[in-house]
Amino acid sequence: MNKEIKFSLVYRDMWQSAGKYMPRVDQLLRIAPEIVKMGCFARVETNGGGFEQINLLFGENPNVAVREWCRPFNEAGIQTHMLDRSLNGLRMSPVPADVRKLFYKVKKAQGTDITRCFCGLNDPRNIIASIKYAKEAGMIAQATLSITVSQVHNLKYYCDLADQLIDGGADEICLKDMAGIGRPATLGKIVKHIKTKNPDILIQYHGQTGPGFTPASILEVCRNGCDIIDVGMEPLSWGTGHADVIMVREMLIDAGFKVPEIDMAAYMRARALTQEFIDDFLGYFIPESNRRLQSLLIASGLPGGMMGSLMNDLKDNLSSVNKSLVKKGESEITIDELLIKLFDEVAYVWPRVGYPPLVTPFSQYVKNLAMFNLMQLTKGKERWTMIADNIWDMILGKAGKLPGDVDPVIKKIAKEQGREFYEGDPQALYPDKLEEFRKEMADKGWDVGQDEEELFELAMHPEQYRTYKSGKAKADFEAELAQAKAKAGKSNEGAALKVEPQTIEVEVNGERFLVNIVGNDGSVASSETPKQAAPAGKTEEVIAPLEGKFYLTNNSTETPKKVGDVVAKGDLLCYIESMKTYNAISSDKAGKIVEIAYANGDSVQEDDVLFKLQ
Repeated sequence: MNKEIKFSLVYRDMWQSAGKYMPRVDQLLRIAPEIVKMGCFARVETNGGGFEQINLLFGENPNVAVREWCRPFNEAGIQTHMLDRSLNGLRMSPVPADVRKLFYKVKKAQGTDITRCFCGLNDPRNIIASIKYAKEAGMIAQATLSITVSQVHNLKYYCDLADQLIDGGADEICLKDMAGIGRPATLGKIVKHIKTKNPDILIQYHGQTGPGFTPASILEVCRNGCDIIDVGMEPLSWGTGHADVIMVREMLIDAGFKVPEIDMAAYMRARALTQEFIDDFLGYFIPESNRRLQSLLIASGLPGGMMGSLMNDLKDNLSSVNKSLVKKGESEITIDELLIKLFDEVAYVWPRVGYPPLVTPFSQYVKNLAMFNLMQLTKGKERWTMIADNIWDMILGKAGKLPGDVDPVIKKIAKEQGREFYEGDPQALYPDKLEEFRKEMADKGWDVGQDEEELFELAMHPEQYRTYKSGKAKADFEAELAQAKAKAGKSNEGAALKVEPQTIEVEVNGERFLVNIVGNDGSVASSETPKQAAPAGKTEEVIAPLEGKFYLTNNSTETPKKVGDVVAKGDLLCYIESMKTYNAISSDKAGKIVEIAYANGDSVQEDDVLFKLQ
């Protein structure tokens, strides 16, 4: 046989699949030389969805991080690649075409060689546009098949999609088995189809290991012509992550393939550094369950890349669900019981919203909708009574064509709410915005940056970038880390220490911020931030239906509500960002706003008072 198989280290995705955060740039620069010295990687994943938002949450400049992280591999002749979400760029929501075009120019200038373009709906219109923009910027365009298993996602579906993407100009094809539920034999047949028709097209396989199919899948795709395998390495391989390079190499050697040698001394140093980063702070945000294989994931089809954030979110969801159960006089449930309920509800929701492939952002949308249904059912309400606007956009076709049909019950709700289904090109719904962001930067005296990379960052992640520039992002992160460390602390007797709610003062770049730390019983300290008191007289309260981050607007086209505004019942007041979606909060009564209790980016708990009306 003696076919050569190359390896790509998905170091970014290793962290995203494990937990909430990723290493800082100083940590990345320490490990990069050891990854190079390992000598077994033809490619390293250096960027992608989530990476830059994490930098912003740290209070770290993402453009500096990408340039510095790519440089060692560029100098060593190792190709760098990134993951992009086509219509959504690097975020959860659609991006204007002019911002998408700038995206690829910036990433190429920063040192990224290859972009892996995928659409969460496998809509070729979204992917082919990204192929065009990437190639115009001088990047290698790797188009992606987002693999899932359903009555509509069969062998013919994926073979036809691959043909369309290659005809659309793709340089390479990636089989993105994001949940690791692709059946090995079928994956092999997809690869064989592509290689038979296009023998010179390079094929890369990416498979999460969570359900356990991945080693068999790797062997099967290699036997049918795959060229590059994405791998992880200890201590972040397996579980919801990726197969370890050592195991993959030995398996392929036994099968007769030619594979590169591994410098084991460098491997051990890289392994030790990764463990050091976990011990430093990243481990506080890695749930232990994400380190294990879970065959339960086969039924739900949820991807490994979201399991890190899912298990962190689930702790907050559990508190909310149990609060409702206690109010009804029912027994509380455990996090494992909630996880099973969630998996069952995902299986119920998924076909009814048209079988979107369970990959970012649509895996989050389906999971969130399932969780919202569970929370509403726990409160004695009906399913589908809490659907975020971006989830509606998916259902209505505004993000691309769904593979399956939407359930008649949901269609009826859409009609009742005056929502219309859309069949046109999704990009047409999101007009160019770059000049508006350029004007904002000029008005604020912000530098657009080398190769306009700072302009791009504002345009791609407006709210996160503004919070980063203000210094509040860093202050919030430091407070969150302090809280995580406190929760993990143990007394001499081994019992968990009680974390009291408190408000702390954090200084960032000479500016002081007051940040609330939530107690481990969910309680919140009285804010020391002065608020405008409501005038005397009877007031009506608008309360938060879930926990998350408070925002008055979701994008630059919206005008934030202010004290003194008069609102009607049903008017949009704000958003709560929870589980990576912006949930619109509307007024359930009419009146004049006399108090807004929170500022943009503040954390709120379920049942907190958001607005007072008179």
